Amino acid sequence: MVNKSAESNRDKTIRRIINAAAKVFSEAGFAGARMDEIAKSARVNKATIYYHIGDKKVLYAEVLHDIIGNATERFMRDLRGNESLEEKLRICISEITHTMDQHPYLSPIMMWEQASGGRNLPEIIARDFARIISIVTEILEEGAKQGVFIETTPLVIYSMITGGVMFYKGSYPVRSGYAAFPETVKKLGASVSGDFSREIEKLILKAVKK
Repeated sequence: MVNKSAESNRDKTIRRIINAAAKVFSEAGFAGARMDEIAKSARVNKATIYYHIGDKKVLYAEVLHDIIGNATERFMRDLRGNESLEEKLRICISEITHTMDQHPYLSPIMMWEQASGGRNLPEIIARDFARIISIVTEILEEGAKQGVFIETTPLVIYSMITGGVMFYKGSYPVRSGYAAFPETVKKLGASVSGDFSREIEKLILKAVKK
């Protein structure tokens, strides 16, 4: 018989480790992150991390897959209806911005990965990203076939969405903390799920609609 209390405690410990690891990886990148620091932040010892999850590479993959894998599943679930191609593209943009807001450590982690040329990106995460890009590609290519969208390079559109989101969120500490920036820029928040998401949707759709 399964001890539900023990199972619950185990799940809470794993969640605490993953959350702590996400913070440390966002601050130092994969190369700079230290298991000692992650263990301290999670209030466990290193042996507990190795026992429940694994070494730093396994933990890194688990942190990213916990975010991106779940986001991919949500993409697939939310696009099962009979939405128009325009609405499907809006859903994709909304899901990306929602994921970035719900997981604020994701953007800096991915910026570390970009800076290192993806040197430490786990294979499972590459597959997760490939699935998301494939979804966007299918929508845009089908739209072009139906005469709804112009012919585009889907990866460029995907990069416009994700690149814009990462820059907007990553620039917040700078644009909000320095007097050189105009007030119209400084007052903009870090959230990308509201006005920013709608603005991105409007601009992307205007760019791709025939």
